Amino acid sequence: MVNAALHKLMQWLSPSYPVGSFSYSHGLETAISAGDIRNASELKNWLFDILNHGAGRNDAILLVHAYRAENAAELSDIAELATAFNPGAERLLETQSQGAAFAKITRTVWPSDLPDMPYPVAVGTAARQHDLPLSDTVALYLHSFAANLVSAAVRFVPLGQTEGQAVLSELFDTIDEITIAGQTSALDDLGGCAFRADLASMKHETLPTRIFRS
Repeated sequence: MVNAALHKLMQWLSPSYPVGSFSYSHGLETAISAGDIRNASELKNWLFDILNHGAGRNDAILLVHAYRAENAAELSDIAELATAFNPGAERLLETQSQGAAFAKITRTVWPSDLPDMPYPVAVGTAARQHDLPLSDTVALYLHSFAANLVSAAVRFVPLGQTEGQAVLSELFDTIDEITIAGQTSALDDLGGCAFRADLASMKHETLPTRIFRS
């Protein structure tokens, strides 16, 4: 199969892969409810900041280091760090539940010793086990992350499907830049300043009406 690696990555990071990504908004539901995101332009700016200064960049770095981990102890330390980097309970639930679901279905379809870990760490570890290209893995992971948030906004702002796809397409260059930078970043480079997104995720659990789990 000429594109075996690409097929596997597209399957893993497709909305149809049963990790439950559709049920998480990464705090976006709070921001929309508060009127911080009312149109495509505001959504694009919000996602740009999350990718560049929040979970997008950090997840890319964690995925890369999980992929390159030389032993189980090193991988365990990276998983612990990924767990600690979540700013609130719902963001922790988001990465742990998706990571556990990803690990469960992946090791069932392709038997392996893939343990339950935070989502980017699980994806990076699985990609290494299956000898998939690192750069493609990071790029498609970030694409899937952004696409899921666009889908949430399309349903909840609401936005038209065409507007949503236009927003996603305008993030491609950002995703590529983070993919490249993530492959040369150290764990000491982890950090962020997407404070409004972090606060939105913390406030989400007190929303009177919620569609999403985060």
